[in-house]
Amino acid sequence: IINNKNMTHDLKILPKFYMAVVERRKTFEVRKDDRFYCKNDLVNLHEYDPNYPGGYTGRVWRGRITYILRDTAYVRKGYVIFSIEEL
Repeated sequence: IINNKNMTHDLKILPKFYMAVVERRKTFEVRKDDRFYCKNDLVNLHEYDPNYPGGYTGRVWRGRITYILRDTAYVRKGYVIFSIEEL
């Protein structure tokens, strides 16, 4: 599904996964499918460290969803995998 409104999703991400995204070693996200994720939606990944005061470190990676996989033959029911590219 392509969403013409290009929603923006603000998501928490742990530091080890945040760094993998920043370094382009991780180009996908596995998430609960509790939002209406669509191709071309924007994603703000907010680094979240539970040991950091307040949790959020202030670092944010911005990207766009390029592909979505919801097929329950490959993805657990209620979850989604989507590929991302940096803006």
